[in-house]
Amino acid sequence: MANTAAFFDIDGTLFRNSLMIEHFKKLIKYEVIDPRVWHGRLKDYYSEWEKRYGDFNDYMDELVKIYVKELRGINKSYIEFVASQVINMNWDKVYRYTRSRINWHRQEGHMIFFISGAPDFLVEKMAEKYKVTAYKATQYIVDENNNFTGEVLSMWDSENKQRSINQLVCSYQVDLDKSFAYGDTTGDLSMLKIVGNPVAVNPVKKLLQAIKKDEDLSKKAKIIIERKDVIYRTTPEVEILDI
Repeated sequence: MANTAAFFDIDGTLFRNSLMIEHFKKLIKYEVIDPRVWHGRLKDYYSEWEKRYGDFNDYMDELVKIYVKELRGINKSYIEFVASQVINMNWDKVYRYTRSRINWHRQEGHMIFFISGAPDFLVEKMAEKYKVTAYKATQYIVDENNNFTGEVLSMWDSENKQRSINQLVCSYQVDLDKSFAYGDTTGDLSMLKIVGNPVAVNPVKKLLQAIKKDEDLSKKAKIIIERKDVIYRTTPEVEILDI
């Protein structure tokens, strides 16, 4: 018998920020990463995004490059110690809508999967908090001494997420037509396209545009916006204002 499942992205869909950003800030606080790294180009990218002049993806792209470079040679046990602190402090700083959906899927007996581009040592701990069935995340490779090599097997693009979902579908006998997916960026597009019940949660402009252009997805996708103390549902026909 095929199983109904719910696939959740984490950053921006469940968690209101980015797990990697929170981990990065903590590593700077403990001076595992030199604070001067922040005061270089990265701070400029963040300032542009904070003022809404720049693109969040530009900031994240620069952050990922620095993050991966700075972790090279550091022992995984110490990184996981800091990761545990980050998750313990932040695991419930999530969108109310998405938290309620996880609870609903659990009550319905559905399988719950986290599909995230965040580092595996963060997603693993987040998955434990929410008691999910399984997870897929960006893998940070270690050497024989358990030190990070600087090599990663990424999960932040749509193609890799699709590949991981295919593995889960086969392993857990998932019925995709009855299943659900929740995401917020174009990295989640393939995940939304293959299920019968796709939900875009606070979608970025590019994802909403992609949904509008996809004949099948534009008919079945739900758009959920959570802002301040209100949660509302709209459709892909919603007007995008270019300002």
